[in-house]
Amino acid sequence: MAPPLGLTLAGTLPEDAANATLVGRAWLPGPQGGPCVVAVRGAQLVDITAHVPTVAALVARPDRLALAREAAGPALGPLAAWLESTEAHGPDTAQRHLLAPCDLQVVKAAGVTFAASMLERLIEEQARGDATRAHAVRASITAVVGADLAAVRPGSEQAQELRRVLLAQGLWSQYLEVGIGPDAEVFTKAAPLASVGTGVAVGLHPGSHWNNPEPEVVLAVTPAGEIVGAALGNDVNLRDFEGRSALLLGKAKDNNASCAVGPFVRLFDAHYGLQDVASAVVDLRVDGADGFVLAGSSSMDRISRSPRELVAHAMGAHHQYPDGIMLFCGTMFAPTQDRGAPGQGFTHHEGDRVAIRSARLGGLVNRVGRSDQLPPWRFGIGALMGNLAARGLLGAASDGRPAAAMPA
Repeated sequence: MAPPLGLTLAGTLPEDAANATLVGRAWLPGPQGGPCVVAVRGAQLVDITAHVPTVAALVARPDRLALAREAAGPALGPLAAWLESTEAHGPDTAQRHLLAPCDLQVVKAAGVTFAASMLERLIEEQARGDATRAHAVRASITAVVGADLAAVRPGSEQAQELRRVLLAQGLWSQYLEVGIGPDAEVFTKAAPLASVGTGVAVGLHPGSHWNNPEPEVVLAVTPAGEIVGAALGNDVNLRDFEGRSALLLGKAKDNNASCAVGPFVRLFDAHYGLQDVASAVVDLRVDGADGFVLAGSSSMDRISRSPRELVAHAMGAHHQYPDGIMLFCGTMFAPTQDRGAPGQGFTHHEGDRVAIRSARLGGLVNRVGRSDQLPPWRFGIGALMGNLAARGLLGAASDGRPAAAMPA
């Protein structure tokens, strides 16, 4: 029997929730229902959609903090009740539930930004996606490159010297190229509105037999490239697909419900900023119906490229995002603990409970299912625009005044 998700207020909110400016999205059922932009105030949800119709628009506003803290709107009740409904009903549009705290932003991800994940990518590549070869390949690679490449600065002279040595031994890899070379790997993880939030299932492609969660910090970035907030994310990964060929990255990363973000975006303010993101510790726990437990943690201070560097690789004069982006910073923890036969490492089982937590960002909890068996993604940009128009909310997009106060 699959373990319960056990969504709780304490497990969802940051430890310093009283000082946190938290925004997100929630689904309000009914004839005039749909996605709402919400602010968390005193463990209650307040609907501020009349002032700003999307989180993307809110994040881009210079007065985002004032809107999140002070904008008037309907009280939607205790967050605890929303957590209970989300866990009980999932993404049922006839029931209230929490959504991913991003909408029109493109969800991007940076890869191979931590030494541990870089080594695991090398292992996937050398094993050609075969989990049974992972242990032997790991031993042979670490014997040459070492177990810790965290001190190697990407693009540095030291990195170039390591590149020369590995080339001479025939071990240079596309993953080392982006891990310690001058250019970062940045890819599109999910389309706008395709991410799922806390309390619902994440999806694995039915053809995958070697996969894992990837707990990450996710940056909220404005169209101007300013980092203004952060959340947690699970960049669900298919190790067998990507290990067979890097050209299968899209298939390995972007499937129905394969991207989780949440529980809320914590906006930067006097109490929390980019310096706190840079030192954040992220914990991972996986509980299986088979009694298996995996737990681990890592810290953002081991990242090889700073968050600002990653954003500069993702957007700028070379690439604009008029609705901003959500940027996964890369996984800090690659689970290798054997779950089945010795040497085969970790892979998900259906029904796994995955909990990702960081003290000042809160907790993101999801169940693991199959992408082809989970509710299909049907509510895209066209549906959102139609829904907001029918509710008379599109007028709030320009300056944040309630739609009813906007001139015709």
